[in-house]
Amino acid sequence: MSKTPSVAIVGAGPGGLSAAVLLAASGAKVTVFESQQRLGGRTSRVSLTGDSGDTFGFDRGPTFFLMPYVLDEIFAAAGSKTSDHVELKRLDPMYRLLIGRDGDSPMQIDATQDIPEMARRIAQYSPADGAAFQRFIRDNRKKLALSEPILRKAIRSPLDLASPKHLPILPILKPHKTVHDLLGEYFTDEHIKLAVSFQSKYLGMSPFECPSLFTILPFIEYEFGVWHPMGGCHALMHALAEVAEQGGATIELGAAVDRITFTGQRATGVVVNGQEQRFDAVVVNADAPWALTNLIPEGSRTGSASRYRDDKVDAMRYSCSTYMLYLGVDGAVDHLPHHTIYTSGDYKGNLDDIANNGRLSADPSVYICNASRTDPSLAPGGKSSLYILVPTPNCRAGKTGDKVDWQREAGPLRERTLDQIERVFGIEDIRERILAEEQITPDDWRASNIKFGATFNLAHNLGQMLHLRPQNKLKGFEGVYLVGGGTHPGSGLPTIFLSSQISSRLLCEEFGLSYAGDRVAVRPIEESPQPIGV
Repeated sequence: MSKTPSVAIVGAGPGGLSAAVLLAASGAKVTVFESQQRLGGRTSRVSLTGDSGDTFGFDRGPTFFLMPYVLDEIFAAAGSKTSDHVELKRLDPMYRLLIGRDGDSPMQIDATQDIPEMARRIAQYSPADGAAFQRFIRDNRKKLALSEPILRKAIRSPLDLASPKHLPILPILKPHKTVHDLLGEYFTDEHIKLAVSFQSKYLGMSPFECPSLFTILPFIEYEFGVWHPMGGCHALMHALAEVAEQGGATIELGAAVDRITFTGQRATGVVVNGQEQRFDAVVVNADAPWALTNLIPEGSRTGSASRYRDDKVDAMRYSCSTYMLYLGVDGAVDHLPHHTIYTSGDYKGNLDDIANNGRLSADPSVYICNASRTDPSLAPGGKSSLYILVPTPNCRAGKTGDKVDWQREAGPLRERTLDQIERVFGIEDIRERILAEEQITPDDWRASNIKFGATFNLAHNLGQMLHLRPQNKLKGFEGVYLVGGGTHPGSGLPTIFLSSQISSRLLCEEFGLSYAGDRVAVRPIEESPQPIGV
């Protein structure tokens, strides 16, 4: 095209903001429309004020960052550096694991990037599994090195996987196995298997169902570390917005996109707060299944786009949801590290309740982020900001037909969660110490335009991966692109940033722009720094 293409981006979440950086740096005229009065979407900030006027800060959603080099690539494409905008702090321990054991106290392991030391900590519980851990790390280093090129490119059909350079990964993928199945080739103790598979919850899935490809998730943590952006993960959103605007992008807050307009199957613009604005292309960073059924007129979803009709989108598989408590509390919580994860003593039953039964477990798994221990900007001196997450069923009825009534169940779950905080996490007198509080239920997530309140988006089962996921360049349409967890390569901040790279490159190819990311050297995985002790 001879003229500068204009691009509307729907949503100022991590995918939308990183796409804005890349497309503005590539020469497009970019406008980001965000319905809320704040940046970040699920990666925004929660600020609470106690009765005394003290302010407590929290991340709304993601609380940690992996694979910082992916973000480095996005900033570099715009001629900047991550470190110029936000400070990343590596955590050690990465997190504390409290693996519930029926009738016994939880197994406690502080996870470290020091692989020999981590193997020793595992061996305290299961000597054979300690030795197997180092083999697990070696094998997954190779697995990620072979699979990362697939995570970095658009997958539009099985032919995109047929490249000779992708053939070596086929024997490693083992698609017929789940994460739990594959871990059985390394570990014997069921609790140790859990300690290296709970990361399936990052995808909102169970390790008993999650495809075995995703054993790379724990490996990524051990290889590249778990990082805290000072100020919280939402600080990354402000950094991306700043660089996007420096590159010429415009970001409009309080600008709700009502729908995408089309001529035939080609997008021609968006209707924002009731007013139509014309654009050459539209990048959708809203929750993908919600956007497909709410922003694209059903009459346009025909032919190859008929897969996105309401009934078919509703029939897709979705991740779990989450019940959230954000608590400003009196006193420091020095005995807990930055991240602590407790898995239910009946973890398999807990997962079954979430995925199939549509009910809340008596002994729920709980995650606490004690970020103010690392980052004093998040709480007043001598006080703490505690982020508490409980995985729950989403708002769709379970296979048994049950569905959680959150108006009835939110209060009792709060009490069970606070009991867990005292009993399992050792935070005494938690109720008396609460100075500020906010609660989010799956109904609240759903009300914020997240389909079925599924906070981790579409499930990552084999039928919804690669080309079977809603594609980066939306199939059946022209000029419509997706970024975020609902498209390839999937959920989680690093993969969302990868999705923005893939979609931005495709858009630049369509409009004849020189993609700014091509000016950045991409570091092969095998050249990445080795973890401590290896």
